[in-house]
Amino acid sequence: MGVELVQIATTPPRVPRPEWLKVRVPGGENYSELKRLMRGLRLHTVCESARCPNVAECWSHRTATFMILGELCTRRCGFCAVPKGKPRGGLDWTEPERVAEAAKEMGLNYVVVTSVDRDDLPHGGSRLFAKTIEALRRRIAGCKVEVLIPDFRGSEAALDIVVSARPDVLNHNIETVPRLYGVARRGSRYERSLELLRRSHQIAPEIPTKSGLMVGLGETFEEIVEVLGDLAQVGVEIVTIGQYLRPSGDQLPVARFYTPEEFLALQQQGRRWGIRHVESGPLVRSSYHAHEQASAIGQM
Repeated sequence: MGVELVQIATTPPRVPRPEWLKVRVPGGENYSELKRLMRGLRLHTVCESARCPNVAECWSHRTATFMILGELCTRRCGFCAVPKGKPRGGLDWTEPERVAEAAKEMGLNYVVVTSVDRDDLPHGGSRLFAKTIEALRRRIAGCKVEVLIPDFRGSEAALDIVVSARPDVLNHNIETVPRLYGVARRGSRYERSLELLRRSHQIAPEIPTKSGLMVGLGETFEEIVEVLGDLAQVGVEIVTIGQYLRPSGDQLPVARFYTPEEFLALQQQGRRWGIRHVESGPLVRSSYHAHEQASAIGQM
């Protein structure tokens, strides 16, 4: 009598997304209008490139996070959907004016500017951050500017260039716990990111520093608490904590979904460490409601 062999699948089952993480599909008049504006001015947003789950809400309210230095990132972070590759050419010095034009047309008075990593450029493209801050302030009276910068490979000169332009908030995301940097943030180092935040606070303590991390990549609750302690120690005043959502099958899978109660517990832990404002929730992202976070520490 023969024996029938049955092949058992070894692929782990997909973790179902809980109800509190449901978001609406992008659409509507404002969404279409902003899409036309960005394409017409040849601009990129992290909302689109990183496939942010809040794009429908933010764009319906005519807010967006501008992404400068092109759309190709020179690093290959395991969680990120921003296109990777080898950018061609140097800096586009007309980009700051186009960002300012878009922000003015959108009626913004608080603008968030981020970028891809450009390790191929001198000082990581930091001069374009400075030019963008200057253009926004020149074109929009009373404009507040938050910059979400890369680590510039630890270049103190690059950080000095950005800080000298006097952003209202300087943000650099720590992203995850040290143990997961090898898979989640290839090309980056936890200690280097902490040092950037420490140095920014040291040379310009009047400019609040901000950082963000995502959960659900396989870290433990205790590891997140330790990261919050590290951020507090280097003077970070605003921290955002959100659920990692896999943008596509090309990125790291979600290890687990945190509950709203766990996000509240992380917020309380951050406050215990002395961080002035902790925004913690399933759909929280670094630039999500950024103006409200700045207002919470008196920057508006």
